[in-house]
Amino acid sequence: MKMSRRAKRMQRNHKRNANKSGLNLTALMDIFTILVFFLMVNQSEVEVQSSDAIQLPASLADNKPNENITVLVSKDDILVQGRAVISTAAASKISGEEIAELKKELDYLAARSPLSAEQKEQGRPVTIMGDKDIPYALLKKVMNTCAKAEFNNISLAVNQKPPAKGGA
Repeated sequence: MKMSRRAKRMQRNHKRNANKSGLNLTALMDIFTILVFFLMVNQSEVEVQSSDAIQLPASLADNKPNENITVLVSKDDILVQGRAVISTAAASKISGEEIAELKKELDYLAARSPLSAEQKEQGRPVTIMGDKDIPYALLKKVMNTCAKAEFNNISLAVNQKPPAKGGA
């Protein structure tokens, strides 16, 4: 069967362009290598900053903490975001359920950042890091003060311990 001129031209072009097809894998690999290194360098897990001043209690919980305001209750001081607010001894002697100095600092931090829609429902998030030897009454005062300052989404920081191996 005789081929038309158009068919011959198309066949000729296909033969000519057959060698040009294919992907340039070198450039593609360069891009992916740079992307992998970029993601590895910039990835981060949220971890609560530990302090030598306190020893956190152990827990089986495995939830990772979110980055939010941290209230640290050590044996000596109560710190908000690393700033000393009041001594633990003075806070323990307060007769009420609220620590005024702590509330003042939390109100200041709350005024600096507006509430998001999620925070309006659940309250502002706060992480309380308390030494395992502090009295519960003091921890309760700190939690009540946080709640009165509209920091209702309270998380308690603990050290994760491995689950006990059960079995007979």
